[in-house]
Amino acid sequence: MVAQPAPPYGFVLLRVLTFPKALATVRGMEVLHAPWRIQYIQAPKPPPSADSLFTRIAQSGEDEANFVLTRDRTCFAMLNRYPYTGGHLMVIPYKQAARLDDLTGEEMAGLWELTRRCMNALTAVMRPDGFNVGMNLGRVAGAGIAEHLHVHVVPRWLGDTNFMPVLAGTCVLPDALSEVAGRLRAALDSAPDPKH
Repeated sequence: MVAQPAPPYGFVLLRVLTFPKALATVRGMEVLHAPWRIQYIQAPKPPPSADSLFTRIAQSGEDEANFVLTRDRTCFAMLNRYPYTGGHLMVIPYKQAARLDDLTGEEMAGLWELTRRCMNALTAVMRPDGFNVGMNLGRVAGAGIAEHLHVHVVPRWLGDTNFMPVLAGTCVLPDALSEVAGRLRAALDSAPDPKH
């Protein structure tokens, strides 16, 4: 299929590239295929409670089982159980907040400082070519846990969107989550805080 000029009114046209890339693009942007995430999408969700999943993890003492990598004063970091790529992690404030305005200045500073430390650890351990860093605020924006904001840090490598997810419906994660978590914990524990 050959790409046509973008239609009006926000309609999206996909252009399928030829093998070996076998990637789709949306308005010239690369699409990161993550079909293994369907497990998360289709999994039964716990009944609503006053505490978010992240609040329950923050209060639990089971850091290893929950893939928690490190804890700071105002926030913590953990691997995403359903990653887009190997090393995909999240930085989460302890305070359950849906909006940035609900965080104090200290909590905001801590969130971004820990994000930076995690990126440094990922760079040391996994040597990515780049990162996607961001938030999905609100369910309509794609937040899976909309009541508790969090920063996604997704390491990226040249060629990390290859033909396997597109043609074979298969994700290739080179390391088990527990192994990645162990290496990142060690890197975070051994690296001094660059600001202090």
